[in-house]
Amino acid sequence: MSDETAVPPAGLRVTLPGVAPRQPPLGFSFNGELLQAHPGETIAAALAAAGRPACRLTRNNAARGPFCGMGACHDCLVTADGDTVRACLTPVADGMAVGTHTPRLRQAPDRTDPGGEAPLNVDVAVVGGGPAGLSAALAAARSGLRVAMIDERKLAGGQYFKQPAEGLPITAAALDRQFREGRALAARAIAAGVIHLAEAAVWSSTGANDLLIVQPGGTRRVIYRKLVLATGAVERAVPFPGWTLPGVMTTGAAQSFLRAYAVSPGRRVLIAGHGPLNLQLAAELLRAGIQVVAVAELSPAPGLGAIPHLATMLAMAPRLVADGLGYRLALLRHGVPVLHDHAVIRAEGDGRVSRVALAPFDAGRRPDMSRSRWLEADVLCLGYGFNPALELAAALGCEPRFDGHWRHLALTCDSEGRTGRPDIFAAGDGARFGGARIAMATGIIAGYAAARECGAVPGPEQARELDRAHMALRRASRFQTALWSIYRGRPITTELAGSDTLVCRCEEVSQAALRAALDDGATSLGAIKRQTRLGMGRCQGRYCAPLAAELLAGALGRQPDAEQMFAPRTPLRPVSVAAIAALDLGGQAAGTGAEQP
Repeated sequence: MSDETAVPPAGLRVTLPGVAPRQPPLGFSFNGELLQAHPGETIAAALAAAGRPACRLTRNNAARGPFCGMGACHDCLVTADGDTVRACLTPVADGMAVGTHTPRLRQAPDRTDPGGEAPLNVDVAVVGGGPAGLSAALAAARSGLRVAMIDERKLAGGQYFKQPAEGLPITAAALDRQFREGRALAARAIAAGVIHLAEAAVWSSTGANDLLIVQPGGTRRVIYRKLVLATGAVERAVPFPGWTLPGVMTTGAAQSFLRAYAVSPGRRVLIAGHGPLNLQLAAELLRAGIQVVAVAELSPAPGLGAIPHLATMLAMAPRLVADGLGYRLALLRHGVPVLHDHAVIRAEGDGRVSRVALAPFDAGRRPDMSRSRWLEADVLCLGYGFNPALELAAALGCEPRFDGHWRHLALTCDSEGRTGRPDIFAAGDGARFGGARIAMATGIIAGYAAARECGAVPGPEQARELDRAHMALRRASRFQTALWSIYRGRPITTELAGSDTLVCRCEEVSQAALRAALDDGATSLGAIKRQTRLGMGRCQGRYCAPLAAELLAGALGRQPDAEQMFAPRTPLRPVSVAAIAALDLGGQAAGTGAEQP
């Protein structure tokens, strides 16, 4: 990362290395107020740049704003020219009329063409356009196969390699290394013949080796011989009083604002959670001229015992260690404290977060409220780790398992990514948690394995690339083991929540309601769902289900397991009834497959 720091911005649009001044702005309105956006910006980015963090109102009239930044939580719903859309995924159009979404609003008629293109037949379909998906698609295409990559974003790269929006003129050579690596990987995939289905979300399957996708123009069926799932992960939810306030968002959401749209989510940012991604965000905000109040880290400060682990990391990936040291030095240079053994215990504010309470842990690893302190911040970024996005895999009949170390569900698959279904492979965080390097290596391995089972014979060059991927996977795995030996500590779930704290953001179900259901004899997530509506909202339990599963397991005196989780239900992503009705399935009904009950 460059040592140069930008001049603090007059507004919330910032300067990034390699990004030229923006094109002439567009005009749009928000609740009747005239605002400006720039070509390529999403509604959420434009509202953040204008200092408008709230997007929707809940049935209890509570304001909500962008939380996940990747279309999973649905807290950023707005109306755009009468349609209900996710602000974090929807680009602003000139003259667009945007308004706060409320549950009392009637959905306007679907204005998109409900039809779609003819079914697409491919050898290998890849779901996900991040490091794992790009690597898998490239490997399969290099084997001479017809490959389609289904990507919910407009630009390939995923959360890690997210690219500057199309409306931001760039000088590629001046972009930082992470931008350049993602840009180059995507270019190689397209050059190899990968069909990039952008802005496409998988919402169902008929069970006949196909996927049903929705794009802005309608729906489409993708028929495959082999499938690689590279669906990535969503950031782990850790509820505490005030965590639903506008201005409280995940670290990934803040990075999307900054790296994809050159917009800061606020002026005074506090970052809390667990792991090195929080340090990277802090350093990138500082480089853009944004004030970082502090970084609160759950794990204890590393001592002398960390030296062997650091030596392993240095041997396995010296460049990543240099990046990490650079982040630490940037924080030190700007006087930003890194508070180890601390957690956020409360956020408060009128309409948006304005102050945050932190507390250190005591000897029993519980927050010591007597030593809490308040810090002023208009944005609170939370990065507590990740949960694999497995709803599509589960809907297709793949077998999840509970990982007791990371406290989340993951897919059961072999060393080449084969799942319990012989036609489906998995790569990246859904198959093996460990960041971008592991994702790319597992993507290459799964892509070549899928190609081989389609009958492709790897040439010498492909064989060498596969050998390099296995070696990279071993090195990256050793690096990750050492890294998380330094960032030690058991993931937290609802330990910071009060009785009135919401656990289910969508349906506004409190921890007290959850515990009351358990006291009434609920012994499954299904029973809790029926009693409380937890998991019935638009996010379909992506954030609340793991939390409820931990509480349920504690009440029953056992570990969480895959059988406790919600059964997948379609549509997995938003799709209009008109688009479903117009889809030609050749007499087959849209569902999650014949093997599903």
